[in-house]
Amino acid sequence: MAKAARKSEHKLFVLDTNVLLHDPLCLFRFAEHDVYVPMITLEEMDAHKKGLTEVARNARQTSRYLDELISAAPEAFHEGIPLNVTGHGEASGRLILQTALMTQSRLPESLTADKADNQILSVVMSLADNNAHYTHVALVSKDINIRIKARALGLNAEDYSNDKVLEDSDVLYPGYRYLDAGFWLRNGKNLHSWQEDGAVFYDISGREIADWQCNELLIDESGDKVFQARVIAHRGDKATLRTLKDYGSSKNSVWGINARNIGQNFALNLLMDPEIDLVTLLGQAGTGKTLLTLAAALTQTLDDKRYNEIIMTRVTIPVGEDIGFLPGTEEEKMNPWMGALEDNLEVLAHSDDAGEWARHATQDIIRSRIKIKSLNFMRGRTFQNKFLIIDEAQNLTPKQMKTLITRAGAGTKVVCLGNLAQIDSPYLTEGSSGLTFTVDRFKGWQHFGHITLQQGERSRLADYAISIL
Repeated sequence: MAKAARKSEHKLFVLDTNVLLHDPLCLFRFAEHDVYVPMITLEEMDAHKKGLTEVARNARQTSRYLDELISAAPEAFHEGIPLNVTGHGEASGRLILQTALMTQSRLPESLTADKADNQILSVVMSLADNNAHYTHVALVSKDINIRIKARALGLNAEDYSNDKVLEDSDVLYPGYRYLDAGFWLRNGKNLHSWQEDGAVFYDISGREIADWQCNELLIDESGDKVFQARVIAHRGDKATLRTLKDYGSSKNSVWGINARNIGQNFALNLLMDPEIDLVTLLGQAGTGKTLLTLAAALTQTLDDKRYNEIIMTRVTIPVGEDIGFLPGTEEEKMNPWMGALEDNLEVLAHSDDAGEWARHATQDIIRSRIKIKSLNFMRGRTFQNKFLIIDEAQNLTPKQMKTLITRAGAGTKVVCLGNLAQIDSPYLTEGSSGLTFTVDRFKGWQHFGHITLQQGERSRLADYAISIL
């Protein structure tokens, strides 16, 4: 009985090319199950191996992994190579490479054999019909269309979900928490407070505190005045709170900008705190992510001299048709993608009191301290004492996000901006985005802060458009 139960759980996963190009380590992500790589997948991957793009690097890395596996156990080539033979202990299944031509008469005539997707479907169909050893044979692909075709043919098809941090973006850590009216009565028995550096601190303990996160925003609207505090230390059921600095007040403006709501005020507290090395700001268009970040960057770079330069980068994925090759230097090529930067700089450099000459002088000073960089040239670099802004971070993969964040040297602050509702990359979802991955993995770290901005401040037209369109 035990042997039969074990056999029923044995599965075979056929990998599409896009899965290998998305994550070379996918070969070792299927636990005890076997992985099958069709010959057409290897041919497609070979066509992508040239170049300096992330896809090309992944193609080359996948080829290296396959070569290492085959070299480590050449005698097992036809039976299946153990995936743990090169030290990946988490994978106890086998790698099976297609070694013979497979024909499948059941494939409809409309699905011509000259198309790579149809050849993969033919392989999956043959394996499902002729391999009694496996009770579950499934195609794994990031391509929605091939999964639809597979299911229409009665085949099992799945998305590659190992890189998904969350199945539902609604459960992503928001960075804030509302306290109800009775919270202080239930948890205030051992409350201790004191004042220091213009802020009020609280030591508090209670069972409800156990699931708090370090640098989480706490909001209590039950009193006459809204209570806003940040969890600056958290240990079990005990925490230390610090009230927020009020950036909504004109005396605490940042480069002439004031917070217009609680979320923006908390964002500025994170952006202006030198102890916070990594900040992630999520929110829909018009919530002020870029404007607040640039204001904080300019203040700390030009006024406080905390950083010596502002570096801004983003993924270059067009919304409409691509406009082709762009002339000029790296910065000139990136300029068309930096419309948000230009728009916000106009706001920050504008002054009603200054004359035309003063405004142009201010703009020149600001632009001299802001450098625009392409993601393609980030690998291997180290940024010291920089304010690094990663815009449109929702279009980055977890691996790309890791590459960028690890560029930070001593004294560098990294700020990631994004909107999970505007993912343009064809193989990323809200659950597998590098921005989601970063928020989920860093939450609770004492030098990380996150806030999901909810309230738009662009205009009443923009706010209404977001709500109805």
